[in-house]
Amino acid sequence: MSAVERARALVGVPFRLHGRSESGLDCVGLVALALGRNAPCAYGLRSGDAGRAAGWLRAAGLVPVAGGAPGDVALVRPGPLQLHLMICVPGGFVHAHAGLRRVVEMPGPSPWRVMGWWALI
Repeated sequence: MSAVERARALVGVPFRLHGRSESGLDCVGLVALALGRNAPCAYGLRSGDAGRAAGWLRAAGLVPVAGGAPGDVALVRPGPLQLHLMICVPGGFVHAHAGLRRVVEMPGPSPWRVMGWWALI
């Protein structure tokens, strides 16, 4: 099963900060499950430190890419001090939406500034 298929299979899972299973996921847990990687546990939603996030992504075996292909991970900035991860799928993104309290598939381009694209090596 591809990362896109695994991400789409998680649509509807409840949102849970630091969640790492199908009983609840945050954006980091979603990416970890969809890509079959380990995820950091010590982080906050409002750190805004893109360099630190890049370190976590590298430690998980991802590399920066020009980006936007299905299965790639987008590191986005939804707010001044907030970072978020989304998985690119054909036609949009899958991400853990804190406001809707569940994993969703969102059509179209990212509504937030993309800080970088990451892919498995």
